[in-house]
Amino acid sequence: MTKHKIPVIAVQGPTASGKSALALAICKRYGGELISCDSMQIYRRMDIGTAKPTHKEMAEIPHHLIDICDPDESFSAADFSVRAADVIADVYQRGKLPVLCGGTGLYLDSVLRGVDFGELQTDPAYREALAARVEAEGVQALHDELRACDPTAADAIHPNNVKRVIRALEICRFSGMTKTAWDKKAIEGDSPYHSLVIALDYRDRDVLYERIGRRVDQMMETGLIEEARALFDDGLLTPDSTAGGAIGYKELLGYFNGTDTKETAADAIKLATRRYAKRQLTWLRRNPAVHWLSPDAYADTDGLTEAAFALIEKDFGEYVTAPTPDLSGNKNEE
Repeated sequence: MTKHKIPVIAVQGPTASGKSALALAICKRYGGELISCDSMQIYRRMDIGTAKPTHKEMAEIPHHLIDICDPDESFSAADFSVRAADVIADVYQRGKLPVLCGGTGLYLDSVLRGVDFGELQTDPAYREALAARVEAEGVQALHDELRACDPTAADAIHPNNVKRVIRALEICRFSGMTKTAWDKKAIEGDSPYHSLVIALDYRDRDVLYERIGRRVDQMMETGLIEEARALFDDGLLTPDSTAGGAIGYKELLGYFNGTDTKETAADAIKLATRRYAKRQLTWLRRNPAVHWLSPDAYADTDGLTEAAFALIEKDFGEYVTAPTPDLSGNKNEE
């Protein structure tokens, strides 16, 4: 391992795959602190629908970058990259192991790959023109244009994620390369971290889909409708808002407006979540450095965690095998 680089472990995977439980087990085993890498968990008041960790979990292990924004605040991957870098440095300087966990691949990449978001110069007028086209022609027209110039990026970005579609088209126009090529360039660049990325994927996709279904049912039973209703009543759940674009919330708009039933909304959340899980996996598979583990290849969760521990100890060696890890590199100092 390159000792001048900060060691970072990242646990990734589709929603409901069990990555949070694995990340917590890693933190407990190796003296780590968890840094959320989820673009929705940063928002306050969006707890159940974003599957935030419980109060008990956050009491056991320090968590970072959760509940740092209000739902009406904008927050980008560039913002996350800066905040996460500061948190990682702080965790490391205190002799703890930084463990990133979450399903937003763009956020993780922005940190681990050291992407310079200021490198690409764009034209605000072009962005406004694309936004105007969405109003006039609909989201699919822009997505079709992206598919024509960068089909790989189009596969990974949902048509309704207008911000990312526009960003991908900007990269195509102003960088002279596709977003896929741009991302590859970022991957090949030097990172400030020595990172190990562990990703979860089920051999039997139906098992994952069953887990997603159970999670949505549990969310509905434990207050998701009430949580979303409070946002709706405060004007924070609209088609153009942050919450209104989040899976688990946008599907409830029809229910609140009286056009859908509760059951229809739940089915829509399950479908949207399954589709999102596919996009998460597509994003992760572009990275050849990912170490894949299949939870359904083991008899129980202990087998999965032991497999993850073996990967970590092989890659990080003495940095994680000591009873109390000293990650500062100053082990011989008094």
